[in-house]
Amino acid sequence: HHQDYVDGLNNQLATSPLYGYTLEDLIKEAYNNGNPLPEYNNAAQVWNHHFFWESMQPEGGGLPEGGVLQQIEKDFGSFTNFREEFIRSALQLLGSGWVWLVLKRNERKLSVVHTRNAISPLAFG
Repeated sequence: HHQDYVDGLNNQLATSPLYGYTLEDLIKEAYNNGNPLPEYNNAAQVWNHHFFWESMQPEGGGLPEGGVLQQIEKDFGSFTNFREEFIRSALQLLGSGWVWLVLKRNERKLSVVHTRNAISPLAFG
């Protein structure tokens, strides 16, 4: 499944003017202000899956540490509240998509958001 996105992206980039971009920059450029270019879906799914796999830990990984935990507690009241909101968001997502913990930079606040299909928060900067 993940490998199909990698192979598809490599095939697309072989003839694309976007060849040579970092994956993150490719996602931002190919999102094209909400009018995704053909490379977007595969690029975003490659990054999304990679991020997911890198986030996995044996035994669930436990609580985040340091500043991340402090910010979660500040913005959600507790880690338990964050976890419940994350699960609630996932259960409301029909079809394919992703649930993310993101930092809203202007507000300096963490938020749980879900995106449909391949949409990645990277596309929004």
